[in-house]
Amino acid sequence: MFTRNWPRHLLCLSLSLPLGSALACGPDFPMRLLDNRSQSLAELPEGSFRFEVSRLGQAIAGLKSVNDALHSGDPAEYAEQREYAEQADLTAPQQELVKRLRGLTDARQVEAEGAGLPKELSLYLAGAVAFNAGEHGLAADYFRQVLALPADQRGLRSTWAAYSLGRALFALSAEADASPDLLAQARKAFEQARQLTIDGFSDPLELGVASLGEEARVARTAGDWNSAIELYAAQNRHGSGVGYTSLKLLVADLVAMPEAQLKPLLEGKAVQQLITASLISRLNWSFGEQPEVERKMIKLLQASTRGSLDNADRLAAMNYQQGDYATAKTFLEHAGDGGLAWWLRAKLALRDGDKAAAVAAYAKAAQAFPQDESWGERRTPDWAFETVEPKCRVEGESAILALQRGDYLQAFDQLYRSKDIYWFDAATVAERVLTVDELKQYVDTQVPAPPALTQQDRDNYVPLPVAAQLRNLLGRRLLREERYDEAVAYFDSDTLQKKAKWYGELRHDAESKWWPSKRAFAYFHAANLARFDGMELLGYEMAPDYATFGGNYSLESTELKVGPLVADEEVKRQQASAAQPDQRYHYRYVANALASQAADHLPQTSQAFAAVLCAATGWSPDQPEKTALYKRYVKEGPYVQWAVSFGEHCPEPDFQNADKRYVTQALSPLRETLRPYKRWLEIGAGVVLAAVVLLLVNRHRRRVRQ
Repeated sequence: MFTRNWPRHLLCLSLSLPLGSALACGPDFPMRLLDNRSQSLAELPEGSFRFEVSRLGQAIAGLKSVNDALHSGDPAEYAEQREYAEQADLTAPQQELVKRLRGLTDARQVEAEGAGLPKELSLYLAGAVAFNAGEHGLAADYFRQVLALPADQRGLRSTWAAYSLGRALFALSAEADASPDLLAQARKAFEQARQLTIDGFSDPLELGVASLGEEARVARTAGDWNSAIELYAAQNRHGSGVGYTSLKLLVADLVAMPEAQLKPLLEGKAVQQLITASLISRLNWSFGEQPEVERKMIKLLQASTRGSLDNADRLAAMNYQQGDYATAKTFLEHAGDGGLAWWLRAKLALRDGDKAAAVAAYAKAAQAFPQDESWGERRTPDWAFETVEPKCRVEGESAILALQRGDYLQAFDQLYRSKDIYWFDAATVAERVLTVDELKQYVDTQVPAPPALTQQDRDNYVPLPVAAQLRNLLGRRLLREERYDEAVAYFDSDTLQKKAKWYGELRHDAESKWWPSKRAFAYFHAANLARFDGMELLGYEMAPDYATFGGNYSLESTELKVGPLVADEEVKRQQASAAQPDQRYHYRYVANALASQAADHLPQTSQAFAAVLCAATGWSPDQPEKTALYKRYVKEGPYVQWAVSFGEHCPEPDFQNADKRYVTQALSPLRETLRPYKRWLEIGAGVVLAAVVLLLVNRHRRRVRQ
């Protein structure tokens, strides 16, 4: 499904304006179930027409699936494939003769000049030339002659002859105003073509599967829509895209029919199933708009299926999507124990306010849906995309209820099992709802480290496995919570592990070193790491930093408030785990705070003091903080020549020479206090010095006399 707001989306991409209420400009992003929890629980995503029709019809036992490239529909390409197949298993002279005979227009001349060929080849070529010349009766006679040969004499052209006989008879029926007898004969010929393929006769053009579509066309011409649908569905099951495309075209034809003509057709099971598949898939919707003709179709289908037990879960889904919950509930009484039926029961239970019944129904739905069932990709009204794998979606909706009742680990586990489908939701719960110990316990017991990506993979932007993303998330969270030693092992690369270890050592040294310049050194270099490697070491996977996008994009989010699906305890947990400060690129603020602490431990007269504040000013993410840092330098710091470009061009801090400034900085206040009395202090110092000298001279004289 597409949204009616698609022009705004394109405008967003080109002009960098915000789109809707959920997304910022940039690429399309996956849907988040936790954004609007009530909507996620209430809606039933549209299905996939391709998946729905794959449930229709029956595969033919013994008939192999096909290489769909042979059924592209391009006449020139098919002719080339046919010519290649026609030359196979022939000698060079035979190949030349067959190629020449194909260019003739007289079937009898072909038969005569091809007398040197095996009988099946000459007869088939004569029939093919007659067919191309529009002599369908003559062509049919030649194809019957091929099929009348002993089986060991028609190994190469049996399936070709039966398939072509069916086409010739169908063409004859058109000339005879759709003669029922000729249509019936054509169907039998196509059935024979399939059986010959199953029996092992040569079929390089995969005509056995193609015959299903040809027979379906005959059935439709005869007014047998149900057989036509079943045959096209079987063709689709055997891998032919022609079958899938033909079913879409049948839907278009049915929808366009006058009501009087359509009503009796809707009594047929196959027609009902096909129309239902198109409706729950929203096949004919355009940019979020339901066509008016489809509303008419829904009413007719509802009227024709009252009390029907066939396809009950799909009919229930269609009525649920249309808001007819009472009819949906009635169909569900006959829908059995399939995944879709239990999913709908869960949603209806929530509408009735019975959360306990909903939880039980969700559990049964998750168990009933196959792990590999996929409905393909859809678009939400906000243009987010979702790969609908029903089992994952059901568990994701169950997670909403688990969060509401406080089963946080269960909620996380259900979301995490979807891997990248609902990773945004899983990451939100991991870093904002679970405590760090709960998350660590889960990772330690259930998420072993996957093999590391090679450098080539990283250079080619191969995405990290979700397990590695989760472990990185935990490593960053442990660093943020100052559990440095525990954090290192969770990062996915040696480079990040080394940086995480260094960051932890620096933060430890900053608190434990005795000498001030050593502490300042540690604070400053920790700040440097936080600033330039902060996204990888400290960033939140989701808001406010969006490490999941490398910080290149952000998603708008509404304030989490206590409500019917959000408990007070979850709100408190999210508030407690919020970034400090709760600003985008919060780690840059952390870097500035660390740099300021480095300055606190440096002599204000030192170059290092000025250089540290200069660097912090350049790192600062907002103007007020830049101004505050610069004012501190002006008020407290020394004059330096490079101050004219303060915050832009900053030298490395000279921590070693800063040590010399500690004594002069300590004496500086005393010197300032005594400066007005400098003259008198100098005189006093001279008097004291003279007195000391006189005292020493007198003491020396006394010693000499003695």
